[in-house]
Amino acid sequence: MDSIVSFITLAEQIILEDGIHFPLVISPKLNSLENLSDTVSFVEKHREELLVHLRQCGAILFRDFPITDASAFDTFARAFNWMPLPYVGGAAPRQQVTSIVFTSNESPPSEPIPFHHEMAQVPKFPEHLMFFCDVPSTRGGETPIAYSPMIYNRISEALPEFVQKLEEKKIRYTRVLPNGDDPQSAIGRGWQSTYQTEDRDYAEKVCHEQGTDYEWLDDGCLKTTTKILPAIRLDERTGKKTWFNSIVAAYTGWSDKRNYGKKAVTFADGELMNEEDIHRCVAILEESSVSFTWKKGDVLLIDNRQVLHARKSFEPPRRILAALFQ
Repeated sequence: MDSIVSFITLAEQIILEDGIHFPLVISPKLNSLENLSDTVSFVEKHREELLVHLRQCGAILFRDFPITDASAFDTFARAFNWMPLPYVGGAAPRQQVTSIVFTSNESPPSEPIPFHHEMAQVPKFPEHLMFFCDVPSTRGGETPIAYSPMIYNRISEALPEFVQKLEEKKIRYTRVLPNGDDPQSAIGRGWQSTYQTEDRDYAEKVCHEQGTDYEWLDDGCLKTTTKILPAIRLDERTGKKTWFNSIVAAYTGWSDKRNYGKKAVTFADGELMNEEDIHRCVAILEESSVSFTWKKGDVLLIDNRQVLHARKSFEPPRRILAALFQ
């Protein structure tokens, strides 16, 4: 990439097969990119090369680029020329910041968010997502990431019968959406925000389009059960199988006054999953993940088909912004 940037090494990186660093960390050389316009020009000129790196490693951390606020992040993200994906069907409470940028999750800072592929519980999920560090926390608040093909391989080795069952039966997710956002819950996104409407008929229409079963409850909440979805996906670009699901996130994190995590994700025939299997998956994800300390201005670009992410609990203030792309 000319002599503008350097590939730098962090203590938190891990090495994938073929000696590839995860995540790849790119930083501009001193005075090489003086402003946002220079940064956008860099992305536009080297976009295809960046995407080759992204496909190889699954995640790129852009560090020390002149990206200072939400507006600059919006401009940087658009430079990749992807189509923004509305956050329809996701569970996390969020606030819109720009037309394509929103807060990453408004759930209580004391609550960690387990590993998941973004929106794996809905048919239309983002292919790429970006996180921007606007305000780093003084304690905690990391966004751990895990390379999904590695996770699939390690879980398959540890729990072959469980993985075989997942591949054969597939899975379904069940969630009760509140009547209005509940910021006290990590899955507190109300049905109005989830489907971006105040109209029940329109919400039902979206459920039909997504193949989702639904039931209106007496308190105005909406109970949804997804269509049958794969827990394991083959990434045809790489030929690798991936642990593409939100099983751990749903089982361990989808509990609040309306939901019970152990029933939030099941095999497609309704059979409950074995708790010991889930806890082993949790351990493998944690053992195989990378967790770096956010720095103001960081942008983390994730290939959502290859990489899972999570969130650690933290001490406020902290402000991480996000953008999704199809």
